[in-house]
Amino acid sequence: MRIQIIQVGKTRAPFIKEAEKEYLKRLESMARVEVTTLRESPIPESANKQLRDRSREAEGKAILDALPKDSYVIVLDETGRCFDSLEFAAQLKKIRDFENGKITFVIGGPFGLSDHIKSRANLLLSFSTFTFTHEMIRVLLLEQLFRAHTIHTNKTYHY
Repeated sequence: MRIQIIQVGKTRAPFIKEAEKEYLKRLESMARVEVTTLRESPIPESANKQLRDRSREAEGKAILDALPKDSYVIVLDETGRCFDSLEFAAQLKKIRDFENGKITFVIGGPFGLSDHIKSRANLLLSFSTFTFTHEMIRVLLLEQLFRAHTIHTNKTYHY
């Protein structure tokens, strides 16, 4: 399985960087994972709605340009569908077996994602009704990808 993660903005928090490295290392033998980090719009978090909307649109265009044409696109969004870990593993297996095995996950920046990106998704995915930072969700995604692969291979990680 080939997995691409398109994310907006660099990971700044050292503890999150370390967790990302750890899960990417764990995934090496299970899947090809490529992380594409796009430039975050340089506007302050205190920006007004119009500037935030413009930022989302600019980032959305960059994401669209980076999306492979032949990939199953899963966009992480608070309005998306929630799965438990077993359901998520089954969904990935289904995509692997019945699509072409290429999955692209999209994680927006601090202001979220444009409607263009959401409409391009094959699946909108939510990890929780809680809101997480765009940096924190990266680790959660990597951990769930690792968990899904251990479920598929009957390794002792998911109890």
